[in-house]
Amino acid sequence: MVSVAGVPDVKRSLNRALSRTTGLRLVRENPVTRARPVRGLVPARRELHAPVFILSSVRSGSTLLRSMLGSHSALYAPHELHLGDLAAQATSWFAQTALAEFGIDEDELTAMLWDRLLAEVLGRSGKPILVEKTPNHVFLADRLAQIWPDARFVFLLRHPGSIYQSWRAARPAHGVGDTVDYLRRFCTEVQRARGTLPGIDVRYERLVAEPEAETRRLCGYLELDWEPGMVDYGSHGHGRYRRGLGDWSANIRSGRPQPARPLPALAEVPRGLRRIARDWGYLADPAAD
Repeated sequence: MVSVAGVPDVKRSLNRALSRTTGLRLVRENPVTRARPVRGLVPARRELHAPVFILSSVRSGSTLLRSMLGSHSALYAPHELHLGDLAAQATSWFAQTALAEFGIDEDELTAMLWDRLLAEVLGRSGKPILVEKTPNHVFLADRLAQIWPDARFVFLLRHPGSIYQSWRAARPAHGVGDTVDYLRRFCTEVQRARGTLPGIDVRYERLVAEPEAETRRLCGYLELDWEPGMVDYGSHGHGRYRRGLGDWSANIRSGRPQPARPLPALAEVPRGLRRIARDWGYLADPAAD
């Protein structure tokens, strides 16, 4: 059962916020009615094979990258799917106990839901390989790798100062301190994932400056032949660009990569983002948070 029926609005809102920023959610525990932890978990056979996950901070160009990749005849790159906001739940002791007999708990039940959903949308596309790019999935990176051990990862990097400028331009009412903390959480998780998961780095600045070279390099990583339509992505259908599903700005609607904004000087980079900027090779200055 996929439901949050009966959950108070405040808990639902809190879970939504927690999922987006940490990948976690609150679950009501009742020691009287909940089944014992499942022993001998048996993961289900996956329907989705070798998916590609783009891991990035918000405002890093992930909608552009998914549009370019999705223009390849072998790659289906839909809008953001927000898997972290989808959970399968056994809502009674009886259901939990019944599942346990098969070596299945709620985490595995949710994994089955995600796998079936992604396999379904991929099947509808008629293409063989799925590319998924929800930025919040960086908080679920380890779980994605656990669910799909054959997954490939693309780490999309952008100058953290430029990420900050882009976010502030889109949301000027947000406080500076809260914005820096929010973006640092994303960037920190990207950096952590780069150190623990197999994948390839792609820099936004190079992607827009040398789109053919970068998409050729990505195709090499994915063991695909390069296709020129990946640069002219506007000639392919990618669904609606709308709020909640990724970038919807004039730049993305143009159908071709647009030049990046000039890189910010050190003084323009908030102190809370300088360490990441240095770790990613954007700042040579030893100054850190």
